[in-house]
Amino acid sequence: MKRATQTLTLLLLAAALACAQDAYVAARQAALVLEQVHNYSEAETAWISLSKTYPNNPEPYARIALLEARQEHYNEAVPLYRKAIELNPEVPGLRLNLALALFKSGQLKEAIPEFEALLKSAPPDSPEAQRFTILLGMSHYGLADYDKAAPYLKTAADRDPLNLPLRLDLAHTYLWTRQFPKVMDVYKEILALNPDSAEADMIAGEALDEMKDNEGSTKMFRAAVKANPKEPNAHFGLGYLLWTQKQYPEAAIEFQAELANDPKHAQSMVYLGDSLLQLNKAEEARPLLVNGVQVDSSLWLGDLDLGIIDSDAGRNADALRELETAARLKPDEVNVHWRLGRLYRTMGRKEEAKAEFDKASKLNKAADEDLYKKLANGHPRPAPQPAITPNP
Repeated sequence: MKRATQTLTLLLLAAALACAQDAYVAARQAALVLEQVHNYSEAETAWISLSKTYPNNPEPYARIALLEARQEHYNEAVPLYRKAIELNPEVPGLRLNLALALFKSGQLKEAIPEFEALLKSAPPDSPEAQRFTILLGMSHYGLADYDKAAPYLKTAADRDPLNLPLRLDLAHTYLWTRQFPKVMDVYKEILALNPDSAEADMIAGEALDEMKDNEGSTKMFRAAVKANPKEPNAHFGLGYLLWTQKQYPEAAIEFQAELANDPKHAQSMVYLGDSLLQLNKAEEARPLLVNGVQVDSSLWLGDLDLGIIDSDAGRNADALRELETAARLKPDEVNVHWRLGRLYRTMGRKEEAKAEFDKASKLNKAADEDLYKKLANGHPRPAPQPAITPNP
């Protein structure tokens, strides 16, 4: 009798389990059909209901996460993928989907360990390994951690000799980690794939500029402009190099060409304004400088030039405001303090004038001593900042 009761209980449990499984299968199938017809709202409602009824089943959480990701709601997808992995880390594709959601939501630091784990488990030299290598490289790249990005991008580029975008990204990482000979090596590889790559010419031009090869860097930027006159920053880069060489008329032409491509290019406005000021065209320069600092308030050169123009015109209050802004933005610039000193002296503020002239004198002396020490030790002069601010 006891054994019969136990048998009956087991049969009832098995029947209940079968019914539950049948209910889950039916509800699951209905949710998948809603997905197939792109009725994401109702599909998500169906999966949420299943997640509540079957809280230990990872599939509903994974499917809801996938629906969120398909709608580009990556931040919402991440915790759902994590919940599914917590319930069963062995479900195929879950960790990859989590890593991609983290990557696409900009959570690059969190994506890196996920991609590292995926790369470790992928067969060597497989398409999956290549994909994870690229994603790791681009994650570090997006975090501006170029030293760590470079090896991944180099490995990926070596595996895919015809991939031009990979080589462009690799060239940028070498540029921003100051590995200039490697930039030129990658540049040659890019030319073999696309002899008319304006972006590659610009990267090579910046590397040569850092290597103090003014002629070579100018030549590269001229090639970039010729290859693609619409390439962003190409005219500005050439203009900047000409500006550093005090070739103001030609520099102005290039800054104007950049503004023709991008009317809101703040750096071109400011440097065009400065070039015109150097050519004694203060009235033409002023509106460009005003617009430039309005678009980008960090461009101290614009405030300095406006201060010079207003000071020369006797607009002392405006000049003081502009020069003080320039001094706040660029406290180590000799000319800013020298101009402030002159203005204070004109306004009769002798003590403040003396303080500014002293700052300018100390900065000049420090620069001279630094140069003397470097020359005495056989070291090259310190490199200037890059002509074009990197923007990954």
